Amino acid sequence: MRVVLTGGGTGGHIYPALAIGREISERHPGTSLLYIGTSRGLEGRIVPEQGIAFENITITGFRRSLSLENVKTVMRFLKGVTRSKELLRKFKPDVVIGTGGYVCGPVVYAASRLGIPTLIHEQNVLPGLTNKFLSRYVDGVAVSFKESEKQFAKCPDVVYAGNPCATRVLKADGRAGFASLGLAPGTPFALIVGGSGGARALNEAFVRMLPLIGKLPDVRFVFVTGERFYKETESAVAGSSHAAAGRVKVLPYIANMPEVLAAASLYVGRAGASFLAEVTSLGLPSLLVPSPNVTNNHQEANARSLMNAGAADMILESELSGETLIAGISGILGDQARRQAMASASRSLGMPESASIIYEQIARLQRKR
Repeated sequence: MRVVLTGGGTGGHIYPALAIGREISERHPGTSLLYIGTSRGLEGRIVPEQGIAFENITITGFRRSLSLENVKTVMRFLKGVTRSKELLRKFKPDVVIGTGGYVCGPVVYAASRLGIPTLIHEQNVLPGLTNKFLSRYVDGVAVSFKESEKQFAKCPDVVYAGNPCATRVLKADGRAGFASLGLAPGTPFALIVGGSGGARALNEAFVRMLPLIGKLPDVRFVFVTGERFYKETESAVAGSSHAAAGRVKVLPYIANMPEVLAAASLYVGRAGASFLAEVTSLGLPSLLVPSPNVTNNHQEANARSLMNAGAADMILESELSGETLIAGISGILGDQARRQAMASASRSLGMPESASIIYEQIARLQRKR
C-alpha cells in the first residue's frame, strides 16, 4: 500500500498517526509511507527519526477571535491545498489519514477533492477545529471516546475505535521498565509526568510534596520533569532532606515510556489523549492534572471521562499543591481495594485493539471507493 499520514504540532497528533502507519505496514509488508507536516511542529523532528519520508507545507492555525491574521491563514490554507495536491499526485497514495492539528487541514481536504479515500482520527472528547471542519469532506472518522461520536454527525462513517497508541503499549515489557529505572520487579511506584514538554505547576507541586512522602513509606516516585525544567527540579529535590535515598528518581524524559508505564502502579500527570489511551490499555489507575492551557480545555473533558468511569481521580491545576498531590496519590496507592477497583475500571475503557479497528475501517472505506 501507499499511505499518506498527516497531523502535527504535538505528540498527541503525531504518535497516533505513526501507530496507524505501523499497523498498516505490519499488515502489508512493503508499504510506502509519506508523512506531510510542517517544519515548525514536532513532526519535523520525530517523523524523520522513524525513517519515514517527510514533506513540508506551510500553514498556520486560525485564531478564535476576529483577526486580520485569519485572512493570511486562509491564503496559507489555499496555498497548502495546492502544495498538497502536487505531493499527492506525485506519491499516488491509496489512502490519506489525518490525526488533527492544523497541518492536516489542507492535506486531507486536497485528498478528498482528488477522490482519494480519507480518514481522520480524533484523539480527544472535544474535537479540534480542523477535524470538525474536515468531517464534512472525509470518508470516515475514528474517535477515541464514545462521547465524541455525536460531534461528527455530518460524516457517514464514524467508528468508536479508541487511540492506536494503546496497541503499541500493550506489547511493552514491564520487567524492562523496572530494570531501566534500577528498581526490583514488583516495586510499587508512582510515575509522575508533566507531558512531553513538562509542566511547571506539577514540578513545583512535586517539590513541595517531598516533606510529605513519609505517608507512603513503601512507594517510590519517578518524576519526569521535561528537559526545560530538569536542572532546577533536580537541584530542588537533591537539596531536600526529605527525599529519602532511592525513593525519588528525577528524569528529564523517558525514552522507553511504554515499558515504564507497564511497570508503574499509578500514573500521575496531564490528561493528553495518547497517554490516557496507553494508561487504560494497561489497566493503570491515574491521578490526572489536566492542562488548562489547551484548546477548548479538552484535557479536562478527557479527565472527566475517565473519572466518571471510576478509572481516575482529578486535581484541577488551580487546586494543585504539595498537600493535594500527596493526598491524591495516597488515596489511591494507600488503599489497595480502591486501587484495584480503579485498575479494573481503567482496563474496561482500554482498547488495545484500536489500531486493528482503524485498519479495518480504512479497508472498508477503500472498498466503498
